[in-house]
Amino acid sequence: MVHGSAILGRRALLAGLGGWGAAGLAGCATVPAGRPALSTLPAVRAEMDRITRVTVCLRPFRAAGPRMDVETVGDKTVVHNYGHGGSGWSLSWGAAEQATAKALAGGARDVAVIGCGALGLTTATVLRRAGANVTIYAAERLEKTRSARATGTWSPDSRIAAEGQAAAGFPELWEAMCRTSFRTFQDYVGLAGSPVEWSDRYNLLDEAPAAHAPPPPGVPHFASYIDRVRDITPRMVEVTGQDNPFPVARARKGASLQFNVTEYAHVLMTDFLLAGGRIETRVFNAPGELTQLKEPVIVNCTGYGARALWKDDSVVPVRGQISWLIPQAELHYGFYYRNVSVLPRRDGIVLQQVGDSEAFGYNDDREAPDLDETRTAVATIAGLYARMVPRAA
Repeated sequence: MVHGSAILGRRALLAGLGGWGAAGLAGCATVPAGRPALSTLPAVRAEMDRITRVTVCLRPFRAAGPRMDVETVGDKTVVHNYGHGGSGWSLSWGAAEQATAKALAGGARDVAVIGCGALGLTTATVLRRAGANVTIYAAERLEKTRSARATGTWSPDSRIAAEGQAAAGFPELWEAMCRTSFRTFQDYVGLAGSPVEWSDRYNLLDEAPAAHAPPPPGVPHFASYIDRVRDITPRMVEVTGQDNPFPVARARKGASLQFNVTEYAHVLMTDFLLAGGRIETRVFNAPGELTQLKEPVIVNCTGYGARALWKDDSVVPVRGQISWLIPQAELHYGFYYRNVSVLPRRDGIVLQQVGDSEAFGYNDDREAPDLDETRTAVATIAGLYARMVPRAA
């Protein structure tokens, strides 16, 4: 959100449905009517009075894919690195590597980064590691940016481009960014505070999956590239019979990376500052104002803010709302059920309505919370657990 997405990324999660056509349903668990499931899992306490906050952000979707070109503004070289849709956190290290190579190609070693969200802070970190003198200029620190309101799940091709509208070489570029990011995230797994960790995920269905409906008028077909990295993407497998802890007819289980954004952002910020990076509070209202900076090279990582700053109408908002439940330390699994995703992070349980397709929230720039949306999500998850009883030890 800027860089968030559904729990596995809707596409990554639903990709696990492969083989769940008519033939693939044979042998799936079926819960007889009126008989509750015997759960071996701790329950999510989905209650309105446990909601601590509701946040909204706008993912910066561009049909052509993220803007990563280079242009000249006055006497400054500007490297663009924005418009990653719902994949900002997931692709951040790979995108930063690409931007760093372009920023340092001319020999400059003093670089400005505009923006302190997922892409800005990560790019600044990679530049600093490459030996550049880096200053981030931003109106807000990461905890106040839209990136801080992200779902926090591995979703590398969530609304990253429109099918058939990205440049010819973009799939290969996406794959390179994806692999670099995935490899780098492993360095953060196991650190104190669990900034990045693996968690189990379930996809739950009350009935056979429906055929994919075409997007509504005016909404593009979102590109899918996840098959290019199946070797690093754990597949979901059927959970059958008594191994299915949920009161649903069909369940699949897998695993995915998650970002505990509060701690992860703290680690990134601390590492950047300890390495000699600098951050200055500054607001830019037009590209020409960048010429006032002392650095000859500027990396523009303004995310959705580039729509206004750069007058880039190709950036389309995709609204996403998160309702935050009080954390439950015993929860180590997430799931998707009836168009609601649940992800138990260390800083709160992320509850999110994601709609019946990736068109949900498309071109919706409302950033005010919708409490009816929250109530619906809470009621959906509460209803699921109301049909379950604990299994005896």
